[in-house]
Amino acid sequence: MHYLWYIILGAVAGWLAGTIVKGGGFGLIGDIIVGILGGLVGGWLAGLLGIGSGGSILGSLVIATAGAIVLILLVRMIKKA
Repeated sequence: MHYLWYIILGAVAGWLAGTIVKGGGFGLIGDIIVGILGGLVGGWLAGLLGIGSGGSILGSLVIATAGAIVLILLVRMIKKA
């Protein structure tokens, strides 16, 4: 059941990141993948900065969205190069 929540949270985080960064999303599957990978990136970055989600869904969503934004910006930088 936890994996279902990861997918839902990843989809929402990926969609939010695509909306915030502009330029559309990557489609439903792409948004899920970007959101899940963004959650990993966000969790890693938050750990480096000593920031935690407090175990809440909202905190996890914020961290996953921030990580997805970083991931989208990195992908765009690589595509332009």
